[in-house]
Amino acid sequence: MKVQLTPNPQPLAADLRAAKIAEGGFGKYYTDNMVVAEWSEVDGWTDATLKPYGPITLDPATAVFHYGQEIFEGMKAYAQPDGGISLFRPEANALRFAKSAKRLALPEMPIDFFIDTVKELVKQDRAWVPGNIGESLYIRPFMIATEVGLGVRPSNKAMYLLIATPASAYFTSSKAVTVWISTEYVRAALGGTGEAKCGGNYAASLMAQKQAAAEGCDQVVWLDAKERRYVEEMGGMNLYFVKGTGADATILTPKLTGTLLPGITRDSILKVGEDLGYKVEETMLTIDDWRDGVASGEISEIFACGTAAVVSAVGAAKSAHGMWQTGNGEPGPITAAIRKRLLDIQHGVAEDTHGWNVRVC
Repeated sequence: MKVQLTPNPQPLAADLRAAKIAEGGFGKYYTDNMVVAEWSEVDGWTDATLKPYGPITLDPATAVFHYGQEIFEGMKAYAQPDGGISLFRPEANALRFAKSAKRLALPEMPIDFFIDTVKELVKQDRAWVPGNIGESLYIRPFMIATEVGLGVRPSNKAMYLLIATPASAYFTSSKAVTVWISTEYVRAALGGTGEAKCGGNYAASLMAQKQAAAEGCDQVVWLDAKERRYVEEMGGMNLYFVKGTGADATILTPKLTGTLLPGITRDSILKVGEDLGYKVEETMLTIDDWRDGVASGEISEIFACGTAAVVSAVGAAKSAHGMWQTGNGEPGPITAAIRKRLLDIQHGVAEDTHGWNVRVC
């Protein structure tokens, strides 16, 4: 399978493109091109086509509209010091995309084919990659069920699409966010789709996010579905807790139980934390552990992580049982160090000892 190139013959003028990149934001503007490939149960995958970014046409009875059979990924391309561009751990995204597809009864895309589509789009639209540290080209691969019909069964047709948008920081690194711990709603239960990156997980989270906003909070934190005690993740991000301070600190994150999304940034931080000399641990942490830990000072910092935000400090938590602040409510030194090291690796400023960066051009 190949990527056929029929790029936009009229890309956005350089000055207009530069103005859009400089404006920043997330998901506001999109690059000149996109990639499309189709699959059918009879013929398998077609070659992909890189073509001008634009609308697609679907029948009103297309399966994705009625049964939510779709998945997506989030990944980034980063400018390098020599003017080149690299992807960060694209194989990990390709593997998770295939795993999500399997859970949603969609076709698994070959790893090399997935990565080739991403590389070709980034090469074609490389001028859209911002050059500043902390900025990137955010890449969104997604797949939808495209069989026309209202029968409740796995679709026998699917479409893969790939788009990209220049992105500045999702949250500012200088400000800690406040989170609402939801005790009324749950994100996922064992046997559900919690480990898959699918739109239904996010749609189901929006009511709790509205509740968080009504409480003056930036994001919602999920607890486990069974006991409503164990901390799982924050919105679309994984959580980390720092116990202790300085060189003796331990960096903790909720363990993957089958309901949490296995974040690629989460996994990277486990390794970056060790590189910086900290102890790291995957564990089960309760809401009481959180509250009592910040009250005693044992938990000195909390941060969330994900592709879009990279690392974002959590300064305070609210729930139906009260509010508590972590430290002085500001980003802590270990949070800042983790964020800096990860960004430095992604942008080619620090040595990539793990082989995470994949050069595109």
